[in-house]
Amino acid sequence: MTIAQSPVGIPRSRVRQLVAASVGNVVEWFDWYTYSFLAIYFSTQVFPAAADNSLVPVLSAFAVFAVGFFMRPLGGLLVGAFADRFGRKAAMTFTIVLMGVGSLLLAVTPTYEAAGVLAPIVLTLARLIQGLSVGGEFAAATTFLVESAPPGRRGLFSSFQYVSTTIGQLLASGLAALLAAMLSEAAMNSYGWRIPFAIGALISLVGLWIRRGADETSAVAEEIQKGTARRPGLFDFVRHYPRQAALIVGITIAGTVAYYTWTTFLPTYAQLTVRFDKADSLTIGTISLVFFMVLQPLLGMLSDRVGRRPLLIAFGLGFTLLPVPLLALLTDSFAVLLVIQLIGMVFLGGFTAISAAVNSELFPTHVRAAGAGAPYSLTVALFGGTAPLIGTWMKDIGRPELFPWYMSALALVSTLVYVFALRETKDQPLA
Repeated sequence: MTIAQSPVGIPRSRVRQLVAASVGNVVEWFDWYTYSFLAIYFSTQVFPAAADNSLVPVLSAFAVFAVGFFMRPLGGLLVGAFADRFGRKAAMTFTIVLMGVGSLLLAVTPTYEAAGVLAPIVLTLARLIQGLSVGGEFAAATTFLVESAPPGRRGLFSSFQYVSTTIGQLLASGLAALLAAMLSEAAMNSYGWRIPFAIGALISLVGLWIRRGADETSAVAEEIQKGTARRPGLFDFVRHYPRQAALIVGITIAGTVAYYTWTTFLPTYAQLTVRFDKADSLTIGTISLVFFMVLQPLLGMLSDRVGRRPLLIAFGLGFTLLPVPLLALLTDSFAVLLVIQLIGMVFLGGFTAISAAVNSELFPTHVRAAGAGAPYSLTVALFGGTAPLIGTWMKDIGRPELFPWYMSALALVSTLVYVFALRETKDQPLA
């Protein structure tokens, strides 16, 4: 081992890049996920309830959750194109500023009782800003991570996209669980839900400071310095690489539905279907996220050895076959929900650990950020962002058992893509 290397044989300069991208990403996703974990509390404060249906506020909150996702493709497109033109670092600095602004707005959102229709308007505006930020974040940060990886380590570096995402989600879930345990339900409904949003706005400043100290990836920096960087149009990635753009859609459909169901919506689904205790469901979510986070680098390293396709196929088959029997076993037992969530996490890791690498490996440098970010974010908006809304709606119409079948059908679509349309990209050099 030389002075210039870390204990695991990765040059220290690359480790610094990895840390810079990951720490900023933690801040981004803490802010984003705080909304979903606290929706069960603030929904009754911001949205009016129908006299004959107590699910209306929850449905409204998850509808805004879905609306925020529909800004993500725009963020992936605009910020991705910005990153392709002016560099990944500048784009990542911009996205974290946007996220902080969105969190601050959420923290000060008035109640419906105090401000009437202005309350859901402010909430929706804040979520739109955050959606733009998150879409741009994936486009810039994932390409930054993969381009910063040493040879043969792109899967490992890719996995830190979801390591950092999960840390942010874990902090959001953990803080929500802590507040739920410390405060009464009345206090959580009144003011407790605002605390994490205010914290998110403050720590966005920390993420901004860290990202300003990062270095641009070498390939992009060299092009910019020499003045040879291309200036791609907004839609050049799909105009010149339509097959790759379509592949990302097919790759992502199953992954995004599974991800947002298993890591975000499952506690709420348990509350709605079997009246699971709110505080306990948040605790289980937190335990599961720790397990999920540890899996990511292990599976990323495995993909650097055996390839990306075997992991994706295992994930696809798992979520085609397992959601129906697993969710049919759901009860109000702490142990049962924990086991169900952990089983899903094992298979889900086959997608999350390598999605950044697979997406980035499909496109050349000059359109990589927009190409990897925009189709991915569009698919997440259509299928991931709507998963909680669809699951809640199916419960509302008295057919919650249809939701796992919906998940399995979409997983089958992606599995067919992995098997028949996707070529192995592990050893393909970045163009």
